[in-house]
Amino acid sequence: MGIFYPNCGNPANRSGGQGLSFAGVVAGHIAVLAMLALAVPAERLAELAHPIAVRLIETVPEVPPPLPPPPPRPKPTPRTPVRTPPPVVASPVQSAASFTVAPQPQVSAPVAVAPPPAPEPAPALLAARFDADYLNNPKPLYPHISRRLGEEGKVVFRVLVSAEGEAKQVEIKRSSGFQRLDQAAKEAVARWRFVPAKRGDQTESAWVVVPITISLKTES
Repeated sequence: MGIFYPNCGNPANRSGGQGLSFAGVVAGHIAVLAMLALAVPAERLAELAHPIAVRLIETVPEVPPPLPPPPPRPKPTPRTPVRTPPPVVASPVQSAASFTVAPQPQVSAPVAVAPPPAPEPAPALLAARFDADYLNNPKPLYPHISRRLGEEGKVVFRVLVSAEGEAKQVEIKRSSGFQRLDQAAKEAVARWRFVPAKRGDQTESAWVVVPITISLKTES
């Protein structure tokens, strides 16, 4: 900022004015320094005048974490050495004729065993008979009351015939409807002779059915 001085048009005055302005600036700085010296203590001025030291902090490089230890290597399995038996060397004294070979057992061929013969089937049973002519079995007696009343009918018996041809048991299988006729026929059959049942050459006891018809026509 300049200070306006009068008489600026004269050069002599212009140079003298410049000298005065410079002197005024220097005087102003001195006045400022004097005021600072009075206001600030000497120790503070020394600190302010002390040069500022700048220290650069070194950057520590980041260390990576340690790698895990490698897994232990498996122990090699010791191999058992294979011992090769030494070759058998025949003694020069022993001759080839001294070796004997054991005879091989002879295996006989399996003998086929024939299966047991199947049992012969049992012969069929021939039923007992009551109608052979040579038996001469008599007819049942016709009751007089049944004849007078005109009772007729047919009765069927089951008879157990023994191996000797006799009637061991007589049962009524079907009645004629008249008790007198059934009883007369049963008494007659119980006295009959039979041809016994036969199986092969042997006679056997067996049941046989015997029908008896009682009619007035057969009586006349």
